[in-house]
Formats: sequence, structure tokens, C-alpha cells
Amino acid sequence: MANDWHELTRLTGPAEIVVERVRLADGDIAIEGRFELPPLSRLEAEDQTFVVAFIRCEGSIKQMERFFGVSYPTIKNRLKRIASRLEFVEVKAVPAPPPGAVDRAEVFERLKRGEITVEQALETLEA
Repeated sequence: MANDWHELTRLTGPAEIVVERVRLADGDIAIEGRFELPPLSRLEAEDQTFVVAFIRCEGSIKQMERFFGVSYPTIKNRLKRIASRLEFVEVKAVPAPPPGAVDRAEVFERLKRGEITVEQALETLEA
């Protein structure tokens, strides 16, 4: 499916794409409406490839230099150009738990690993 989007992007170029029907591949369910494509899928095919390579290189510009055979400034400039085409996604920070608060997820993980009993987990969560 990812290759289909890549090919679709290559064919349509910079023209806006509007998706009007979505069908689940493993079923007979289809949804019709007007759907926007995700921001990354609106990039040109070559920029999509660049972003995937950057993620696969875990954000290492040095690895990107070697992979593409270009200089650091070239990689940085391309990243800036791609970033300018993407809207900034504002993420709300999750407030830090107060000091001494119980990490519920950690309690459940310890319970799952058998490190504590159900009774101990309940006591910790109720504290």
C-alpha cells in the first residue's frame, strides 16, 4: 500500500489529491466522504523517500551524508525545505505526575511479569 501512495504522488505531482472513498482491504466496509491525505503523503515522492531514509537513519545526518553522497549543508537544506512544506503539529504536554505518585503502568507491568501479586498491586494503586 505504501508503494501505491508513492506511485500516486509521482503521477499527480503537486496537484491536490482528494480521497472520496475508503474501503477496508479485508472486508466489505467502505466509507465515502471527503478525506484529506496525511501531510507526509502530500510531499513529492522524492521527499517522501528522503524522510523515510532520515527516519531509518534515526535522524543521523552523518548517515544521510553517506547514504546520499552529499554534504551536511545539503542534507540540512533539504530537511528545512521539507519542513517548510509541513504544518507544525502542536502536541500538548502531558503534565508530570506529582512527586511520590504511583506510575500505574509500571504497577501493571510488574504485575504482568509476576513480580507482585494482585493484592500488592491493588494496595500500591490505592495508596
